[in-house]
Amino acid sequence: MKLSEISTILWDWNGTLLNDMSLCIRSMNKLLKKRKLPLLCSDRYLEIFNFPVKDYYQKLGFDFTLENFEIPAEEFIVHYNEGISRVPLFDDVCNTLTFFNQKGIRQYIISAMEHNALLESVESRKILLYFEKVSGINDNLAYGKTDLAKKLINDEAIDLSRSIFVGDTLHDAEVAKEINVKNVLISRGHQHRNRLIKTGNPVLNSLSEFIEYIKD
Repeated sequence: MKLSEISTILWDWNGTLLNDMSLCIRSMNKLLKKRKLPLLCSDRYLEIFNFPVKDYYQKLGFDFTLENFEIPAEEFIVHYNEGISRVPLFDDVCNTLTFFNQKGIRQYIISAMEHNALLESVESRKILLYFEKVSGINDNLAYGKTDLAKKLINDEAIDLSRSIFVGDTLHDAEVAKEINVKNVLISRGHQHRNRLIKTGNPVLNSLSEFIEYIKD
């Protein structure tokens, strides 16, 4: 898909625009340490992180016969929120958003982050003006965002034949397939490149590379 064929870009947030993997690992390690479970390193994180995140928690050793999933999920968000204000965007985000804005391409965010927290996170980084709409989920449980994407497409009358979804996880590829839109994955977020390649979708190293990839 080339630039002249694109009228809309659907962006994932965490791991695609926001460079928050390290914060996610630090926050999770606080939960693991409290429960005397093995701590995470970045390599293991990239290999096992997945959606729905409940499955990821179980791979880490959480036992949901001892506590409900909602307990560690909400606890994680508390730790995550304590550090999110210090988490940067990836270096090429502002230039990328500006580039597409100047081309007249509509831009949206679809995220498995709770909506109000997402909106605050985007707004505090002074990039909200680039987006037609920012859409997050209604809770902190991160089960997925397929329904969210379908609603956005319907509400905004998005032409899927001229749209592309840019993310960093297998779930982003799954959402794109479900809504029948092209997908590109960026391999510097929350999942290892080797996992992303198995989708058969283009896997790039950065947003700067994405711009070069779609240029006419």
